[in-house]
Amino acid sequence: MTTTYAALLRGINVGGSRKVPMADLRTLLAGLGHDDVRTYLQSGQAVFSAGHGSEESLADEIAQAIDKRFGFGVDVIVRDHAYLRAVADACPFPAADLEAKQLHVTYFSTPVTADRFAEIDQDAYLPEEFRLADRALYLYAPNGLGRSKLAEHLSKPRINKGVIATTRNWNTVVKLVEMTGA
Repeated sequence: MTTTYAALLRGINVGGSRKVPMADLRTLLAGLGHDDVRTYLQSGQAVFSAGHGSEESLADEIAQAIDKRFGFGVDVIVRDHAYLRAVADACPFPAADLEAKQLHVTYFSTPVTADRFAEIDQDAYLPEEFRLADRALYLYAPNGLGRSKLAEHLSKPRINKGVIATTRNWNTVVKLVEMTGA
């Protein structure tokens, strides 16, 4: 039985560094024995089908292959369609009423607890808000991620210590659900 997954690569093709051309990424994933390989945008999303492995083992396999092929390490998170669908369906913010640039999901490599974010006084960042769910964090940033003070605070190394975290805007969240469901 095969499962369709999305691989989320962190920090590639940003500012001219750590370049991973999407055609090369598709070839790399196919070379690992994965089927139905597709990419979305240039910022590190790939969809593929696999008949073996767990999310964690697939992420490790892809990260090792990228390091070998491109000569630099990349953090990779792999999630299946059911998980991606559940994250989209559980959004605590009115996604249909917001612009995609206002709503983001940060995917974590492992479950995180509210304790990790205890130092953050959410009221100090209003109208920006975040909500936590197992391996995902929903961020409402009405002026976009680039201007978000809360997003800046959430991305600090001490907050994300020991966990891989990568953020996608709502359009990408929805598109990955669509692509993995096809």
